[in-house]
Amino acid sequence: MTYHGDNAVQKAGPGLPRGGAGDLIASPRAVPALTGGAAVHVEGDDAFNANELLQVVLKWKWLILGCLLAGILLSVLVTLASTPVYTATATIQVNSDPGNVMGNQTSVQPQAGDPTEFLNTQLGLLRSRGLAENVARSLNLANDASFVSGETPRSRLMAAANKLSANLTVEPQPGSSLIRLSYADTSAERAARIANAFTENFIASNLERRYQASDYARKFLQTRLQAIRARLEDTERKLVAYAQRQGILDLSTGGTATSNPAGDSLSAQSLTALNQSLSQATAERITAQQRYRQAQSGSATVQVMDNAAVQQLRSQRAQLQAQYDQKLATFKPDLPEMVALRSQIASVDRNIAAQTSDVIGSLRSAYQEALARENQLRAQVGSLKGNVFNLRDRSIQYNILQRDADTNRALYDAVLQRYKEIGVAGGIGESQAVIVDTALRPGAPSSPRPFLNVAIGIVAGLVVGFAAAFGIEFIDDTIKSPEDVLGKLKMPLLGLVPKIEKETSLAEELADQRSHVSESYYSIMTSLQFATAKGMPRTIVVSSTRAAEGKTSTSLALSQNLARRGASVLLIDADLRKPSFKADAPEGRGLSALLTRQEPVIDHVVPTYAENLSLLPGGMVPPNPAELLTTARIGSIIREASELFDVVVIDAPPVLGLADAPVLASYVEATVMVVQSGLARRPVLNSLRRLKEVHANVVGVVLTKFNAKTAGYGYGYGYGYGYGERYGENASSRPQIDMAS
Repeated sequence: MTYHGDNAVQKAGPGLPRGGAGDLIASPRAVPALTGGAAVHVEGDDAFNANELLQVVLKWKWLILGCLLAGILLSVLVTLASTPVYTATATIQVNSDPGNVMGNQTSVQPQAGDPTEFLNTQLGLLRSRGLAENVARSLNLANDASFVSGETPRSRLMAAANKLSANLTVEPQPGSSLIRLSYADTSAERAARIANAFTENFIASNLERRYQASDYARKFLQTRLQAIRARLEDTERKLVAYAQRQGILDLSTGGTATSNPAGDSLSAQSLTALNQSLSQATAERITAQQRYRQAQSGSATVQVMDNAAVQQLRSQRAQLQAQYDQKLATFKPDLPEMVALRSQIASVDRNIAAQTSDVIGSLRSAYQEALARENQLRAQVGSLKGNVFNLRDRSIQYNILQRDADTNRALYDAVLQRYKEIGVAGGIGESQAVIVDTALRPGAPSSPRPFLNVAIGIVAGLVVGFAAAFGIEFIDDTIKSPEDVLGKLKMPLLGLVPKIEKETSLAEELADQRSHVSESYYSIMTSLQFATAKGMPRTIVVSSTRAAEGKTSTSLALSQNLARRGASVLLIDADLRKPSFKADAPEGRGLSALLTRQEPVIDHVVPTYAENLSLLPGGMVPPNPAELLTTARIGSIIREASELFDVVVIDAPPVLGLADAPVLASYVEATVMVVQSGLARRPVLNSLRRLKEVHANVVGVVLTKFNAKTAGYGYGYGYGYGYGERYGENASSRPQIDMAS
């Protein structure tokens, strides 16, 4: 048999229309389980498969190796072409609490804040354009032709500052207040000078900013002093003028806002003195009144008892009374001596009464005098109260003016004191940054670094190589491996058919039952025996997405293998546009004729070279193949053939672009899709969707032209049908498989 594309010619012995392999068809257990290439297990799409990764790497190893070599070569070229750069490093320490080297505490200082914020501020100042300009001026870099170039001094200065900022690296040391300043330059000596200039100018700029802050504070306080002094003088003038107009004389020792002119006036002081005298006179009047009333009541008062005359008379009376009582014990009261004693006692009593009356009179006079003095003082106090109340009404505005004056005076004193404290040296002696290490002249260039560049080139080359390899794999949407069948098509894999070498043909491969192709088709046959619950399907349609994928070869090989196992097989050539098989059949015989006439199927079946294998050829190419296949006649033909033969294998046209294959698939028990390795996924999915729309039982996929070395990569078929011409045109020029016995 000669093989061209899907077509082959093979000679063999005679065949029979009916075989005796019923057990093979009815019971799949009677056939040994030939796993071959059909038993493929693939994990889920999302599972990590190291073997797949290794396969991708091995497949694109030359691409990865090329990227690696390109990276190394590029790094070497960059290293050789680079100009040596020297880096000088200086270290400074910055403190949020500056050291006051002059011992003064009178300068204007900002409030201490967050240390991190302070450190970030210092880093920003080190990277500032102003500091770079100061360094450029201090080193006269604008006039150094080897450093910058420009037309005007200003442009050269700006260019020098920009270059300084670009080549300066400022790095804070974690966990400390140290900052490292590194400057890179093509000159080692100049790199050290610039790094040291940055540290020195940074410290100088800090001191200058502090001096400027103190100077600004002095100017501001001076302006405020003048304004406050003028306001103070104005309020004092208003206060004096108002006191003169109102006749207010403030006797307080200090003119403060708390002084009260109504309380410190002459009237107020006189009222205070008179009020004290009134209180004292009232107390004296009350005392005199009590003494007088007590004396009037007849009780022995202290004044009466303390009177010397009364005391003498009382002593004399006591003596006379004692004599009288003593003699009364001896003499009778009527005796002249006793009467004389009684007369003396009576005279003394009269004298005591007269003295007591005099004392009471003096108490009455003292009471009246105290009362008169009290009334006089009370009248004077009442008069002075009116004057004081009137003065208080007039002192309200006076107090307002007094408070304004006191406030302005206190503010003036405070500002004046602060102005005196801020001196010219207020910010000079304070430094927040100190140099820890000065920059030394570097002995070796910091770049280029050959080993580092080569390492970077190796890593970059590998990254680019792997990225390119896996990127190509990611965007590659072709069906190239068993894993793609399960992962991309979501269909079971019936088997793999390896790609046939150019020096061999399909006929030769099928004739050698030990060849890889024969073993693959035996494995596919074994898989079909387990495709349905009843075992091997009785009717099978073999189709593909497009032409030249191996569907005809699969139909022939599957039919031959089934026939070799003892089953009677009928191979139907249903591709009416481009028949694939030819045989010694009379004119007017074949499927196309059978579709137009109600004749038995067996009359159109011809024997083939293979035992137990018969063929129903396509017959003459009709003008309307689609109309013939869409009638119900094709269904009755398939049912009749399945009653005559154990297995009916139908070689159908491709699915895309034609309606034949979906129609045939709707009448059979199983449909086998043949997919060429390397075909794009989308056309295959479209074909499967069309078959599912007619409820076809697609039992699996046969992956053909599989190259184990390359896993079927690189075929690069595009989307679409891919015939290049209308299907079936020039069919007579295409060779067919000779099935004649």
